[in-house]
Amino acid sequence: MLERIRIVLVNTSHPGNIGAAARAMKTMGLSDLWLVAPAAFPDPEASALASGAEDVLSGAQVVATLDQAVADAVWVVGTSARLRAIRWPLLEPRACAARALAEAGQGTVALVFGRERSGLTNEELDLCHALVNIPANPDYASLNLAQAVQVLSYELRTQWLGSAVQAQQTPEHPPATAREMEGLFAHLEQTLYELEFISPEQPGQMMRRLRRLFTRARPDRNEVNILRGILSAAQAKALDKTGTGS
Repeated sequence: MLERIRIVLVNTSHPGNIGAAARAMKTMGLSDLWLVAPAAFPDPEASALASGAEDVLSGAQVVATLDQAVADAVWVVGTSARLRAIRWPLLEPRACAARALAEAGQGTVALVFGRERSGLTNEELDLCHALVNIPANPDYASLNLAQAVQVLSYELRTQWLGSAVQAQQTPEHPPATAREMEGLFAHLEQTLYELEFISPEQPGQMMRRLRRLFTRARPDRNEVNILRGILSAAQAKALDKTGTGS
């Protein structure tokens, strides 16, 4: 299952942190590293701090956006040190590791780490099913990026070694990927505009709340297709009522 766990680093500023994260991953048996628009990579400092984990670095995938890094993932969890106005399901590291291994039975799981100074944006967190928070000392909760990767990688390995994850029965329909969910959200937003339920000029928090609703529901691929069929029917009906449809 560990080969299905993906570590995603977003906009990493210091190449040394990438190397140290790769080393943390390899010591715990993880190897799937994705980098979203790193400031500098490849870089000699990254290779130096990888210290034997150069294979993880050489296999790293570099992409421009987080959407690309998690497009094929069935479960995405973001790391966060602070609470948000709209709350995501929040897990502590051990529970996150157990859930990640269970979800890995159905496909790729992505653990997303944000920028060293500012973490993940709300738009990036919109792509996540849940958040994980490392309960550090509140008087000095300054975890280095590679240290955070090490903590979660350790919990993943401990869970993997401590209990055999029972093979899950193949579901009737596979879970929707992040790419398929993004297609649903784009379709939903366009339909709501056409129905004049929300305004493009003042969308407010509506789409973010709807995203959280459907993300919690975890629709499978067939259910996403059903929802998009309903949206298409609503769009067609709206066209008929305006007299512009055929």
